[in-house]
Order: sequence, then structure tokens, then C-alpha cells
Amino acid sequence: MGWIVALIVGGFAGFLASRFMNRDSDMGLFKNILAGCIGSVVGNALLNQVGIAGSVQEFSITGLVVAFVGASVLLGIVNLMQRGKLR
Repeated sequence: MGWIVALIVGGFAGFLASRFMNRDSDMGLFKNILAGCIGSVVGNALLNQVGIAGSVQEFSITGLVVAFVGASVLLGIVNLMQRGKLR
């Protein structure tokens, strides 16, 4: 059951991050879920370094914020590689 919640939260976080980073027209549902789930891993790695922990295995606002931050960082890196700018 935890992986279903992770996919739903990851998809929502990926959608929010793609809207925030102006990539929504380039991405579909699958890429939003992928960005959110990978972003959650990236966000957990980054924020664990400063003592903030969140997990998307169980729904929590902290887990959603961590996934959003991680997905935004991930999409920022993709934007830099593809377009040469953050947005």
C-alpha cells in the first residue's frame, strides 16, 4: 500500500514542480510521477543533510514538500541541461 501512496504523492509533487518550473507543457502524467518520485529521493537526500526528514511512504505534508523541493531541483537541473537556463 505504501508504494501506491508514493506514486500518488510523487505524481502530485511532480505536477506542482512542473508548473512551478514552467515545464508543464513538456510533461505528461508519467513524467510527472517519475519526476515526483525521483525528486522525493533527491529531496530526502538534500534535506536529510540539514536535519529535515520526510517520506512519501505515508502521506504527510512534510513528505509532499520534500518531494516538491526535490522535483523542483531535478527539473531545474534538466532545464539547465536542455535550455541553458533555470526557467
